[in-house]
Amino acid sequence: MFAIKFWQTQARYSFCCVAFYVCTIANSAVFSSTVFANTVITANNKSDLVIHTQQQSRWQQVQALGSNQDVYFYAWGGDAQINAYIQWAAQQVKTKYNINLVHVKLSDTSEAVSRVLAEKSANNNSQGSVDLMWINGANFATMSEHSLLLKQWANKLPYFALTDAANNPAVTFDFGLPTNGMEAPWGQASLTFYYDSIAINGKANNKLPTTLNELLNWSAQNPGRFSYPKPPDFLGMSFLKYALVVLHQQSSENIKAQLNQPATTKNTAQVLNPLWDFLDKLHPTLWRGGTHFMQSGAQMRRLVDDTELSLAFTFSAPEVPAAVKRYDLPNSIRSYAMSDGSLSNTHFVAIPYNASHQQSAQLVANFLLSPEAQAQKQKAHIWGDKSVLIQSTLTPEQQALFKTAKPHPSALPLNSIKRTLSEPHPSWVNAIMQGWQTRYGVSQ
Repeated sequence: MFAIKFWQTQARYSFCCVAFYVCTIANSAVFSSTVFANTVITANNKSDLVIHTQQQSRWQQVQALGSNQDVYFYAWGGDAQINAYIQWAAQQVKTKYNINLVHVKLSDTSEAVSRVLAEKSANNNSQGSVDLMWINGANFATMSEHSLLLKQWANKLPYFALTDAANNPAVTFDFGLPTNGMEAPWGQASLTFYYDSIAINGKANNKLPTTLNELLNWSAQNPGRFSYPKPPDFLGMSFLKYALVVLHQQSSENIKAQLNQPATTKNTAQVLNPLWDFLDKLHPTLWRGGTHFMQSGAQMRRLVDDTELSLAFTFSAPEVPAAVKRYDLPNSIRSYAMSDGSLSNTHFVAIPYNASHQQSAQLVANFLLSPEAQAQKQKAHIWGDKSVLIQSTLTPEQQALFKTAKPHPSALPLNSIKRTLSEPHPSWVNAIMQGWQTRYGVSQ
């Protein structure tokens, strides 16, 4: 937490002056009582005061310039629950800043990347159509490589302090790449499996698979009851990356190290061949014999609801009880984590370098990081996305926002994830997608 302690170094610095300065800070738009109600004010010297005052002045300027503007938020629009949350956030920033937040719904984030890249090619360096975008992974790597993102703004947001970045490096790295202040963390997620307990529990040859190898055997014994969305769907790619990382857990250190380095023509075959061998065995046992793949996680969820599939997965554990409560999944659904590891990552929002409303976008990004917005997003019936805020940085009042009632029976049990698996280098997404399409995509 930010802290400033005033030392009385000169006689003319009276206690009244110090008290007046503290009150000024407490009442400023930047360091509101809502955010920093339990802040202890300390400062080691006058230079700390200068830095703090500059930060305060900068954010007041952002507020002055960013209010009463439009913000075009380019974000995936494939989930009604997430869309509804973004609409809630739009209402909040409208009230707070008179910002008109417009959700531009995408089928794939690469659409926004292509738009910004096209604008740069046309020398449109200040009037871009994308103000804010939901991003991570390969799309961030592409935009960073081509200098398409605004730099060193996210780490200056007032609420960013509540992520405790010094002890929580996940909020400053995106698939292993440093964000350099180009992204503000928005949420965290891990690959979570869920199943129909009526279809699996207590039945012969239906022991719940808890490792990748067990999943292969289970699918062979229960043909047609499992599958995954085909690339480039995010969830399908996540399953393939989980399989790839697990398959290399027993590989040499040199091979495993390749996963954290760019994919090249030299290392691609060596790294990906074990994945193709695994899929060659798995695909004949899948839904429709592996000759047809679903398009999205939402379609996979519907197939579970229709009892065509008995086992599926998501990248947001709270999404499962939320779906059950909406009657999108049956009450017999239960969640669990694989014992050989759960692929995990953080997702972010970013501002293109040529955004038309950069200050307004920062106001929106800061609100999305607020305890109010993070707590709302984490509620199972709202979105169920895990907060990026660290509880120890919050006031008791802010912590209370995150308290929930007894977990739903379908929810992932507390502390189920014993081991997390890091995302491979973003370049492997394209390598996997191209290899998959060559081998399995012709008949799709």
